[in-house]
Amino acid sequence: QVQLVESGGGLVQAGGSLRLSCAASGSIISRNVMEWYRQAPGKQREWVAVITNVGGTSYVDSVKGRFTISRDNAKNTVYLQMNSLKPEDTAVYYCHVYNTDYWGRGTQVTVSS
Repeated sequence: QVQLVESGGGLVQAGGSLRLSCAASGSIISRNVMEWYRQAPGKQREWVAVITNVGGTSYVDSVKGRFTISRDNAKNTVYLQMNSLKPEDTAVYYCHVYNTDYWGRGTQVTVSS
């Protein structure tokens, strides 16, 4: 059974940084396109970033220039480096295997003003 486990969330002041990690059992990350989503309180889940098998990336406009998605296939882990954080980035962040029903349980990111 596929398990995705996010970590690295926490409480940070506006302007700060966090690095999220998503580790998986087996080699599912190294074989698939991976995504990060987030869900703020009272809002729908929002797509944040994607990284392809060959390292191509794309981001939602609101995080461009601040967030960086990356992957380490040897460690079967995908990362989300978040810089210049804003209060509106507060959400639960989830990793997702593209085009599947595989989701992690999420990690809470809270940005104080």
